[in-house]
Amino acid sequence: MHDLLPHISEQLTEVFGSITYFIPEAFLALLFLVVMITDVLFGKRSAGLCRTVACAGILVVIFKDLQQFALILDGQHFIFSNMLLLSRSGILFKLVIDLLAFILLLYFTWDEKLNSHEKGLSDLYSITIASILGLHLMVMAVNLLSIYLAIEIVSIASYLMVAYRSENAFSTEAGLKYVLFGAASSAIMLYGISLLYGFSGSLDIVFQSTIIGLAKVNPISAIFAVILVLVGIGFKLSFVPVHFWVPDVYEGAPTPVTAYLSTLPKIAAFALLVNFLAPLMVWSNGIGFDLGIVLSIIGVISMIAGNFAAVMQTNIKRMLAYSSIGHTGFALMAVVILNLQGLSALTYYLLVYALANIGALALASYFSNVANAEGLDDYKGLGLKYPIASVCFTIILISLTGLPVSAGFTGKIFVFSAVYSVYQQTHSIWLMLLMATGALTTVVSLFYYIKIPLNLFLKRSENQDIVYKKSYNLLVLAVIISFVLILLGIFPDFVLKYL
Repeated sequence: MHDLLPHISEQLTEVFGSITYFIPEAFLALLFLVVMITDVLFGKRSAGLCRTVACAGILVVIFKDLQQFALILDGQHFIFSNMLLLSRSGILFKLVIDLLAFILLLYFTWDEKLNSHEKGLSDLYSITIASILGLHLMVMAVNLLSIYLAIEIVSIASYLMVAYRSENAFSTEAGLKYVLFGAASSAIMLYGISLLYGFSGSLDIVFQSTIIGLAKVNPISAIFAVILVLVGIGFKLSFVPVHFWVPDVYEGAPTPVTAYLSTLPKIAAFALLVNFLAPLMVWSNGIGFDLGIVLSIIGVISMIAGNFAAVMQTNIKRMLAYSSIGHTGFALMAVVILNLQGLSALTYYLLVYALANIGALALASYFSNVANAEGLDDYKGLGLKYPIASVCFTIILISLTGLPVSAGFTGKIFVFSAVYSVYQQTHSIWLMLLMATGALTTVVSLFYYIKIPLNLFLKRSENQDIVYKKSYNLLVLAVIISFVLILLGIFPDFVLKYL
């Protein structure tokens, strides 16, 4: 016992020293408690107050994120006994997540179907704050244990959000499917983590000692373990072949929750994937197995499967669900090359994709509120009746497609440029295949995205007299997002110079 006392003192000193680098996450934990206590004290009348507290708290967290840049002038810093890593790229990912989370917290009450839930939205705000804390941990996790815990925090919160409208059978079914797929992927990932720990004798994946341990075992066994962990991360990214849950869950979940699932966990999962792969890429090349090729194959199949499946959809949310799989495959192009230019392009692309996707789903909520429109046929003739919303929808879809002069176009150009610069050095056939598939599927995406403005402006419907509740807040949000997407398309340096 006496021999352990010096080590306990060292551990406590290290923990207290790490808190300085953990301030945004500490504020999120405190914010979760404050929102939950507010809900308990004020009951069903607390929804508006919980929303105000949550939004104000997220703004404070964003400010604390910005302050962290001064803490890592040397590049990066390990905290809590190497469980988490604070880096400049990690702070940028957290900033993107928190900015989008602020928009989503505002969006929740603007969807009539979600807002009409008899239980109220107070619980949803506390669940979302807990999920954002898990997303921060995913971005920073560099230890196999912290990776698993962070993903599980986000997963449990996501299950609750998807099935939040428990009175709706479709929403409950979507939540059940999500839980089943999530539990299976978590079990597979945990098995992979246990194998990696058994092979290397360490949970720290970023240190050379772990790589040396992996090099001593059968390469096939080690690669098998790595792929099992990738399954768990891929569940959050929703790339092929762990994408089957996406269309049903996205369609069955409340639309603001769909906007959350298709953006924030995906951004955090990409950050986690970069942290996980960075030390393993060199090791895999050393044993003659290129993980980049595996990611390239996944990226190509995801782009093809997601975009071609989206062409056949008539429900707006299912269409956007399949398109998100295609966007995941495209973003994997930047992960395959795994350099600073690729990481910068990835961050920019995820930001503009997430903004456009939130805007598209916000407008889906808008047309659902004002015209009870859910499918493509329901959009017929609404363009002339709601011109501002329809024009904004067209601009946002142009950005999602990647056409000039939108932020989506510049985002795709940056990713293509990063991949092409590496291709010029390596002449890898896989990088060429990725670029060719990315260009092809961009053209394919135009065929399903254009269906929405086609129905809005060029087709007529006989039933246009029913008017539901106006949604001016969603309209203002759509206008702002459309303006930002055009602005970043013309002047991308407004964001890119900070990446």
